[in-house]
Amino acid sequence: MSKVTERLVAGDIARAAQILHSGGTVAFPTETVYGLGANALDAEAVARIFAAKERPRWDPLIVHVSSRAMLNRVAVVTAQAEKLMEAFWPGPLTLLLERRGEIPNAVTAGRPLVGVRMPAHPLALALIEAAGVPVAAPSANRFGRISPTAAAHVVEDLDGRIDAVLDGGATEVGVESTVLDPNQMPMMIYRPGAVTQAMLERVGGEAAVFVAQELSAEPESLPSPGVGMRHYAPRARLVLVEMQSELRARLLDLTVCKERVGVMLPRGWTVDQSDAKVFRWNRFEDAAALAQNLFAGLRELDKQGVTVIICPVPARDGLGLAIRDRLEKAAQPR
Repeated sequence: MSKVTERLVAGDIARAAQILHSGGTVAFPTETVYGLGANALDAEAVARIFAAKERPRWDPLIVHVSSRAMLNRVAVVTAQAEKLMEAFWPGPLTLLLERRGEIPNAVTAGRPLVGVRMPAHPLALALIEAAGVPVAAPSANRFGRISPTAAAHVVEDLDGRIDAVLDGGATEVGVESTVLDPNQMPMMIYRPGAVTQAMLERVGGEAAVFVAQELSAEPESLPSPGVGMRHYAPRARLVLVEMQSELRARLLDLTVCKERVGVMLPRGWTVDQSDAKVFRWNRFEDAAALAQNLFAGLRELDKQGVTVIICPVPARDGLGLAIRDRLEKAAQPR
């Protein structure tokens, strides 16, 4: 692996595909966040993902496919999954399905189900198709850190640890895919995302949202990618608030305590302390706009050297639930 990660652009699909096909690692854009990809059928290539991210081996990976034929190499598709795929693929929905024998144990951390999705980003689909293999790809960042929504974010975390990054600009959705087990009744949402509970229920029937407190203390008990532990976290301590008045009060308290404070400030909200570092967020009522630059905002405030970030959390419905999920995990104690 070179000291400086190879930078690729849209016209370099063939080069990126060759790296994947030869067992290397490539970060690439999806509609959600940037993923760190490797050949999902090659256990040694998959091991390079874990090494680059410093990701524990008990945490399973999601496999990305570009066609139904490729999916059939990865997983067994049920009638329920068929309905959901028809409605939401390509798109930000990961389905937990029975794995095929070709998938190495490392991908699923030994579990019988594999998370699989077909991304909606044209560069991601073109790359997977050109590589000719399903691509295992968690988010392209150090384990537990803020997910990347631009190629520059990948370089910040993984430069020199991976073979290449394919630059497709900023991602559209901004938070990771919904993870759903369609085999249960009701279906179980293990990670909320842009495909919301209401959307899923219109197609597949009743769905429940997994409650993290149901986990045992053992990380090996995690039923799915994206569940449970501290994740998506900035270096600064994260303080969550519900209202503008609470934000102002916390800002005053923290400033008095000589903290270097950053604020994720929704459009139309104001703060009094001029010495606070402010990231101008989007309208608090527009969850899609908030999600799109949530991680970019946290990264920007981290770069400015703040010791604590105050961030409002939106209502617990629709895409707002996904934003809360990421922020609540990021705010967990170290």
